[in-house]
Amino acid sequence: MNITLKDGSQKQYEAGISVLEVAKDLSEGLARNACCGLINGERVDLRTTLNEDCNLEILTFNDQDGKWAFRHTAAHMLAQAVKRLYPDVKLAIGPAIEDGFYYDFDRDKAFTEEEFAAIEAEMKKIAKEKLPIERFELPREEAIKLMEEAGEPYKVELINDLPEGEVISFYRQGEFVDLCAGPHLMSTKPVEAVKLLSAAGAYWKGSEKNKMLSRIYATAFTKKSELNEHLEKLEEAKKRDHRKLGRELELFTILDEGPGFPFFLPKGMELRNTLINYWREIHKKAGYKEISTPIILNKDLWLTSGHWDHYRENMYTTVIDEMDYAIKPMNCPGGMLVYKTKMRSYRDLPLRMGELGLVHRHELSGALHGLMRVRNFTQDDAHIFMLPEQIKDEIKGVVRLIDEVYKAFGFKYKVEVSTRPEDSMGSDEAWETATEALIEALTDMGYDYKINEGDGAFYGPKIDFKLEDCLGRTWQCGTIQLDFQLPERFELEYIGADGEKHRPVMIHRVVLGSIERFIGVITEHFAGAFPTWLAPVQVKVLPISEKYHAYAAKVQDALEEAGLRVERDERAEKIGYKIREARMERVPYILVVGAQEEEEGKVAVRSRENGEEGQMDLQAFIQRITEEVQTKYNYLVGKQA
Repeated sequence: MNITLKDGSQKQYEAGISVLEVAKDLSEGLARNACCGLINGERVDLRTTLNEDCNLEILTFNDQDGKWAFRHTAAHMLAQAVKRLYPDVKLAIGPAIEDGFYYDFDRDKAFTEEEFAAIEAEMKKIAKEKLPIERFELPREEAIKLMEEAGEPYKVELINDLPEGEVISFYRQGEFVDLCAGPHLMSTKPVEAVKLLSAAGAYWKGSEKNKMLSRIYATAFTKKSELNEHLEKLEEAKKRDHRKLGRELELFTILDEGPGFPFFLPKGMELRNTLINYWREIHKKAGYKEISTPIILNKDLWLTSGHWDHYRENMYTTVIDEMDYAIKPMNCPGGMLVYKTKMRSYRDLPLRMGELGLVHRHELSGALHGLMRVRNFTQDDAHIFMLPEQIKDEIKGVVRLIDEVYKAFGFKYKVEVSTRPEDSMGSDEAWETATEALIEALTDMGYDYKINEGDGAFYGPKIDFKLEDCLGRTWQCGTIQLDFQLPERFELEYIGADGEKHRPVMIHRVVLGSIERFIGVITEHFAGAFPTWLAPVQVKVLPISEKYHAYAAKVQDALEEAGLRVERDERAEKIGYKIREARMERVPYILVVGAQEEEEGKVAVRSRENGEEGQMDLQAFIQRITEEVQTKYNYLVGKQA
């Protein structure tokens, strides 16, 4: 039996050897650190036996799939600890997630953080017990009986939901047994560095029609030092939380009268409008024409687009003049109608139409999160209508535009290609052509990319751009979707060079993703200390006493005449107090004015970057900050607070 390893080398083994035994043959150190295996791309247990030629990778905690197996084991240990301490609790599900894991429990009352210490201690005890982990399978009837006798109704329901013929597997560690597909570690021993992070409510199966369960979020690492480093990052993330900074900096708020519907305050609107002006500037340069389409359109449109059949549960609907209407969850159908307002020629293509369109999507209340997950948001959409031979060049143009914007804000990013989902429309041939076009464009441009099988939109494959912020967290923002379906459904046409009618191809794309979410991301990325060009207040003028209010007003007028965003603090407070407050507001520049400044036409400059800089001629300061803003200096060179 030939086994092809990750480096391309081949080794021969007798059939029946386990993944762990192969790891031991390769290296004792590798075997000690192994978490799971990958056989022909499928994640498997170390205890899995090999019986035929295959490709094999041995995965450690350094691999994402290795982390997944490690933390999935930790989730079972969490459930085991909870059952030991609170035997009446019922088990739901407990998957690994990015940077950690969670487990959902049915309990009369929610878990409190005060209970976390006891649960953590029990988990560490389970690790010290070095419990071997065993996998076993049962026929459906026996599996149901086992979970019924254990008093686990949620597990019974999960088994009943499995399709006929599905393998029903369990994992046992000591007295604890859980329904699970795996994979898991070989024992509980390696999982010593654990931390319970928070408790939250979660609906069973994610449906608000079901019972609310108690969810515990946690994380686990192989080393205490790695756990501590991660916890420090989480503490830093709390300081940067855009919801906290949004309140402190008076950018936005979300009120009980509109859960998931953000209110932007004056300073937030300054930030938002500056971002939108930048968006308009780069899109005009890239040859886009801006349009605006209605928020509410009738059912017939959404039937034609496919949203009524494929997306209705996420849409808000209403009745007008005895006809069904929907508030748009996406801008694209309106863009189709704009295209159809007149007959197009091949000479008109590519046609790039951009729209800052307000869309509404129904999100579960438990999923709402500040500006990151809302029920209404402004998508910086664009739709590009083109000839088939223009596809690759247009995709490349969008990739270049997205790259320019992300680098301008100092973001690194990764690229993923998402392929056809199960719930989709269109022919296999169209999907294959579309997917190949996306991959070829990325390959031509030298991009590394990951394939996300089955994660495309229902009308076409897509390229997703995952931003990485200064804490190493990733955010889904930009996307490019190639679509052969909607032009067909809306019967879009153009007159070709041959004088005949043809069907255009289209691209859906966003750069920022949504204005609201992007503001949330950059608020956390910059910790509220926005680059000068973007800051809601760029300069704060502080007179040292009432005697110099008139000069402070004169300074403010001169700055505003130069197009700068300025505030003046004339409160009867000590100057030191006013300076500290202005610093807390992350204002890029503070100007203090008193007798000497008024007499000499100067200002005492304090900058966020350099601290106290001393006196400067007012006109010289205006020239300096104006040049900084005009060239977008701070973000173009990637500086952060």
